[in-house]
Amino acid sequence: MVLGMACALFAAVAYGGASVLQGVGARRAESSSGLDPALMVRLARSVPYVCGLGLDLGAFVASLVALRTMPLFLVQSAVASSVGVTAAIAAAVGARLRGREIASLIVLGAGLLLLAISAQPEQGTPLTLGVRWGLLACVVVLGAAGTLAARVNARSSAPVLGVLAGLAFTVVAVTARSLTVPSPAWHVLADPGLWAILAHGMLGMLLFTTALQRGSVTSATAVTFAVETIVPAGVGLGFLGDTTRPGYALVAAVGFLLTIAGTLALATHDITMTPVEGGERSSSH
Repeated sequence: MVLGMACALFAAVAYGGASVLQGVGARRAESSSGLDPALMVRLARSVPYVCGLGLDLGAFVASLVALRTMPLFLVQSAVASSVGVTAAIAAAVGARLRGREIASLIVLGAGLLLLAISAQPEQGTPLTLGVRWGLLACVVVLGAAGTLAARVNARSSAPVLGVLAGLAFTVVAVTARSLTVPSPAWHVLADPGLWAILAHGMLGMLLFTTALQRGSVTSATAVTFAVETIVPAGVGLGFLGDTTRPGYALVAAVGFLLTIAGTLALATHDITMTPVEGGERSSSH
């Protein structure tokens, strides 16, 4: 329980910091008219983006560890709270948070606390082989949808790309929650679930990075994390055996709603850094 919670919270902090760094790198990179895998190659020369990618990797590993024992509604809500971390980092380096944003951060914290109190730690229910193959095949569907959405080279395509990124990360979370590591461990290489995690993780990163190029960091992050919180939570409760502690279902529901509400509230205000007179910096909405 303690290890799982610690990993979930570390993932939230690391993902929040990664979003800031990746947003800086993505906006500096040359954009394309579609979903361009070569974008990741160009970003490999960007120090902020590579640093953000390193944080992403650490957060990804931590979230996988957390998903081994903690329910999806808790782990994914912790990941969603990273949009609050992004806002807090922006405030720490000079952005001015307004009352609504501060209130949203408090709501996020309260929601996570309630979820931590109500979560029942246990192993997820394994998925059948056919379902794991189906999840792997979904990478083609999401990739095709992302390609079509990216052809609209406009700011309006950013939310759609964020939703698709969230769905790709949903597959990662659901598969990781139910993945069984065999003995010997190297036999996991023959499991389509492992390849579903890797394929959807890479696709989700490409979709998310493209969304960062076309929209605000806070909004793209919030949309992506909202999708990858709500959908996996429902899947976990409905099919993977995720449960709350006895008598804590209402507490979990309130905590989940508070977390999502705080995330979406932050999504409506883009926290950016703009110079003002006298060298002082403030947020621009």
